[in-house]
Amino acid sequence: MTQEVTWSRANVRRLQRHALLPPAAAATDPAEIAAAICGAHAQVLSAAELSLALRIEEATRTSIQHALWDDHGLIKTYGPRGTVHLLATEDLPIWTAALSAIPAHSPFPDGVRLAPAQAKEIVDAIGHALEDAELTIDELDRAIFELVGSWAGDRVMPAFQELWPRWRQAVGMASHRGVLCFGPNKGRRVSYTNPRRWLPGFRPAPEDEAIGTMIKRYLYAYGPATPQQFAQWIGAPPAWAGEQFERHTRKLTKINFGGISAWVIDTDTEVPTEEDAKGSVLLLPYFDSYVVGSHPRDRLFPGTAASRALAPSGQAGNYPVLLIDGVVAGVWHQRRSGRSIDVTVEPLTRLTADQRQALETQAERIGKILGGQARLIVGTVTAGGHA
Repeated sequence: MTQEVTWSRANVRRLQRHALLPPAAAATDPAEIAAAICGAHAQVLSAAELSLALRIEEATRTSIQHALWDDHGLIKTYGPRGTVHLLATEDLPIWTAALSAIPAHSPFPDGVRLAPAQAKEIVDAIGHALEDAELTIDELDRAIFELVGSWAGDRVMPAFQELWPRWRQAVGMASHRGVLCFGPNKGRRVSYTNPRRWLPGFRPAPEDEAIGTMIKRYLYAYGPATPQQFAQWIGAPPAWAGEQFERHTRKLTKINFGGISAWVIDTDTEVPTEEDAKGSVLLLPYFDSYVVGSHPRDRLFPGTAASRALAPSGQAGNYPVLLIDGVVAGVWHQRRSGRSIDVTVEPLTRLTADQRQALETQAERIGKILGGQARLIVGTVTAGGHA
């Protein structure tokens, strides 16, 4: 008989797997949390730092930065969907193999698009240029021109209302091949380096093993889920994702999830009760992995939450969100002036006294993470969504 799992119980399970209900013990390594949630979206680095710190008791933004730039247990690089993430450094062999296996599709036309041989030449040059260096994009421009030739510098790549050098379309590929990641900023400028500096002996894992591991980790954090949802999360063609689930089906179990067929790991079928989320109040930052990866959207963003907290395209993460009992119930924004941090929360329902008190506690926690003093303001959030 097929196991049936309700969305509410699955949602509680996701909250627990994401160390949101409750947070992990203070001694927990941030890399352990990054591994469990399949990476923290770091398009806004400060949001990724807050995202991880919220999941560990007593953690601060500074402790996440220490794990990233000093201990190198975390690494900032291009992860699922080609977006910037904080990943566990020791997981890089799995990530690079799995992401490199996704069928490539270039949006650029002939004359701009790199031929396979050109792409390989540039990726090799990037790895060499960054072998023992931290370079800004302009410094990397010059290094690639010297190593590859002037053709790599042809300004033919449309980007942000200008034309970039041809070679830059291979940046994501270089990351997925394990020869490029982000280094510490140089002043206000981003730098890049080679992750092999921090992971000696690095080599990608065997492809099939890596894909199977990635499916299992995704289902641990976001399951029950479908191959199509996995495809959307990792940034792959749905047909390819479906094929990978079929190849690894012997380690998966199909269940009835709210009337649709979805998958969990065959040894991981237990789900908690709905009551475990009752009374919970959480503030999650921009692009938090929990809201970006959880489906179906209409259950996590019910009613007016969809129009208020989702982008017009239906994309999640563009707004920091208020969660009440595990579902999106508002948006919030923080504004800093010195050590003072105004945390403005716009609930979509009337708060009870207990919820208001829990919200005060969450705002105070955010202030401590950011190294300031938070003041909760319940009112309208006027800031727009992040692009």
